[in-house]
Amino acid sequence: MTWTTFRIVPGIGRDAVIAALFSAGAQAVQEEGAAIITSFPETVDVAAVRAAVREADPTAMVASGDLPDIDWSEAWKARLVAHHVGGLTISPPWLAQGRDPATTIVIDPGMAFGTGDHPTTRGVLRLLARFVRPGMSVADLGAGSAALAIAAAKLGATRVAAVELDHDAIENAVENTITNGVADHVRVIEGDAYALLPLLAPVDLVLANIISSVLVPLLPAIAAALPPGGVAILSGLLVEEQAQMRQAFALGGWREVAADEEAAWWSVAIQRP
Repeated sequence: MTWTTFRIVPGIGRDAVIAALFSAGAQAVQEEGAAIITSFPETVDVAAVRAAVREADPTAMVASGDLPDIDWSEAWKARLVAHHVGGLTISPPWLAQGRDPATTIVIDPGMAFGTGDHPTTRGVLRLLARFVRPGMSVADLGAGSAALAIAAAKLGATRVAAVELDHDAIENAVENTITNGVADHVRVIEGDAYALLPLLAPVDLVLANIISSVLVPLLPAIAAALPPGGVAILSGLLVEEQAQMRQAFALGGWREVAADEEAAWWSVAIQRP
């Protein structure tokens, strides 16, 4: 089978373009810098997909072409690499051999988000290295693969709660804590962060790699879980959302103490009063 791949660089409507692609039948999209990439079977109506994208964002640049059938069971592995971030290396199992276990996070890329391949994960890791201290307690909200929770433990945190709502991600997260030798320090908990965070409090540091529509209403609960001067590291945010998020921080009395940008993504560390 031949596939048709689309590479779109949105201008003013990134979210609308992604929604249009899914409505047109895309099963997944990949973000590569400013570009959005997806593929359809050869039966796709290329003109209809182009029209849907242009309707969502008239300024978008759209390119398409044929993609030969590939054995994806092996090809996808070739796209994953080991990332060296914040004094740690995050690696898939087949690239981890010979690396120092004390500074290597081995993540099996199963059902959960968090292989280190996305800028939001890397942004949190860079900030985490600056704020975690030995003996800290940490809550990782929306933990996915538990990569960030594992990183916190490898950097010295002694009590880490990895909270994840998606049932399908839990088994992968638990297996990752065992593989990385931190199961004694990282507890994977299935449930909603709004309900669980008050039960985990107090904690010294909160990590939340989620989206802004979830993060903003969660800020009061995060503040309540931290001591005065406690820090939260937030990600899953677009650079274009900075003004909106800073307004939310100001309303809660938060102070921005560090930030990280990679491609279109923004990660930020904020400190409660």
